[in-house]
Amino acid sequence: MPDLPLKGLRVLDISQVMAGPFCCMLLGDMGADVIKIEPPRTGDSTRHSMGFRLKGEDSPGFLALNRNKRSITLDLKDEGDRAVLYALVQTADIVVENARPGVAQRLGIDYDTLAALNPRLIYASISGFGQTGPWAQRPGFDLIAQAMSGVLSSNGFPGMEPAKNSIAVADLGAGLFSVYGILSAVIGRQTSGQGQYIDASLLEAAMGLSIWETTEYWGTGRAPTPIGSANRMSAPYQAVRASDDWFVIGAANQGLWLKLLQVIGRPELQDDERYATNAARVANREVLIEELAPTFVTRASQDWIDALLAAGVPAAPILDYGEAVASEQAVARDMVMQVPHPVEGEFRALGFPVKMRGTPQEVRLPPPLLNEHDAAIRRELVERGLLPAATEAAA
Repeated sequence: MPDLPLKGLRVLDISQVMAGPFCCMLLGDMGADVIKIEPPRTGDSTRHSMGFRLKGEDSPGFLALNRNKRSITLDLKDEGDRAVLYALVQTADIVVENARPGVAQRLGIDYDTLAALNPRLIYASISGFGQTGPWAQRPGFDLIAQAMSGVLSSNGFPGMEPAKNSIAVADLGAGLFSVYGILSAVIGRQTSGQGQYIDASLLEAAMGLSIWETTEYWGTGRAPTPIGSANRMSAPYQAVRASDDWFVIGAANQGLWLKLLQVIGRPELQDDERYATNAARVANREVLIEELAPTFVTRASQDWIDALLAAGVPAAPILDYGEAVASEQAVARDMVMQVPHPVEGEFRALGFPVKMRGTPQEVRLPPPLLNEHDAAIRRELVERGLLPAATEAAA
């Protein structure tokens, strides 16, 4: 088996909760040596989150975000522990932190300080609103970023209370964009020999994913409003109700629209100027769905799905998460895996969402227990001559 593509890169994960840990886990899945640096006693606050447990003390949320990492606890306000971090920095390629802007500098672990120790260091800061601008010092969570990016204003259904996207798009998006920035910097370093600073934020991640919504605003001058399950670019492209349940259809272009009309036996609708083109259907989406509703309730959802798929029109049932992870496609694509763990025995986790044929990702390490690898990490630093032997003994 060839080496994983990021083998040889060392990442220091000085982050907590979701965006930073997710970013570092993805790097670890691709082969990077990720060292998770946690506060003593408490560790990453996500260890104690969620209202349920499996067997051990760490929450399932922590387990889901921290595989392929080693853990060491350091009090970064303590001079001796900070010296251990400085030693680690000299061995590292990447640092990821997600403190509020200014905190890293007060602790003496900011980019300028660490880059002086290791000019090849790539340093990513993930915050709520970025390191600059009038909102920089505001506390940032996924909900706050969804609210202030516009996402919350366009989600849900018209006339109802604001509804956030239940998936943490700002947090997870910031983690993904940070991976993109980090790996771009790694490639650039091959030529320049220098690392660089990466400034990522939850706000900009949420805005960066708002392609259709901002396009609608700039194109029409009107801020997008909630449209439920519908799409801003195509119609009909949403959930509809059959005689027994809801299902979704995706007639996203003119050819699919014409096929849909044949399947449902309503070819006359193409002669209605309100529905003649995709642009017209989008403009008249609500009345279009009202027009189609009496037809769809005449048959069961699976009957419609089978008939539409046979005609080449995208359609699907609405699965809950239990059904989704147990589906034949998720099973065939290994989207659920069993991860061994020293306390849990093993636990279920989502599989790798991108498949690498030549260097498939693997779980090399389970999510670490708090400070599990302290002695081994310190011993490595002593062997490299970056810490005195007394430091290892003290640990």
